[in-house]
Amino acid sequence: MKTGKLALLQDYGKILLGLTIYSIGYTLFLLPYQITSGGVSGIAALIYYATGFQAQYSYFIINCALLVFALRIMGRSYFMRTIVATTLVSMGIGFLQDLITQPDGMLLRCIGDQKFMACVIGGCMEGLGLAIVFLAGGSTGGTDIIASCVNKYKDISLGRVMLYADILIISCSYLIFHDIETLVIGYLTMMISMNVLDFVINGARQSVQFIIISNKHEEIAESVSRKMERGVTILYGAGWYSKEQRQVLLILAKKHESHRLFALIQEIDPRAFVSMSNVEGVFGEGFDKIKK
Repeated sequence: MKTGKLALLQDYGKILLGLTIYSIGYTLFLLPYQITSGGVSGIAALIYYATGFQAQYSYFIINCALLVFALRIMGRSYFMRTIVATTLVSMGIGFLQDLITQPDGMLLRCIGDQKFMACVIGGCMEGLGLAIVFLAGGSTGGTDIIASCVNKYKDISLGRVMLYADILIISCSYLIFHDIETLVIGYLTMMISMNVLDFVINGARQSVQFIIISNKHEEIAESVSRKMERGVTILYGAGWYSKEQRQVLLILAKKHESHRLFALIQEIDPRAFVSMSNVEGVFGEGFDKIKK
């Protein structure tokens, strides 16, 4: 029970960290430079640029409206997780926006007039923040609410719906600024954010599968189980040419553990036959949790 509570607290801590990084990237590096990103934060930015209405309120109101619409479709658990995250992001945006608002009402540009650098830093921080939140099982709401609803009834991937929505939102910035450069930088920010998001999530989840054939399979299995605390499955097979019965070890591990596993095999049986392959998505104890 204590282990479960500790894991839950760790997830909440990761979600809070991700939301903080996301809020900093959006408020300090995108809003002051009039860079429009995708999602509800992009809509909130457009409203702020056009009317001066603070982004925190627009972000919260739009997300709440989407959540009420999606309550029956996505369920109460998704609603509660997302409304908490939305509230925290809104509070973070509000606090930071007040912090950098100058007496003349303009937002402070913390890295001077370097709009391109602001685009890169803001996009990276948005992507990193979202990745941390998603890996911990959280949600920030936004266009993924619409995408989830569409995906539930239509055979259209979540990523494609979100991409179309983000392109539409960023394209609307031209109606306010009538500037191609601002439009292009908005698209660039979106691509940076999406690539960082994919890189972090795929990197954190990347696992490898080992198939090991060795005369010392018992020693290898015992060592892997004891020293690396990884499960080992024994498969029974036979060589087609020799007709010899053999025991084959099947081991799943995180990619960063592969060097240690190779060293362990080399130490026990340098002549072992080893096959390593990347696997996409390993769920269960010691790996990712199966989330709804």
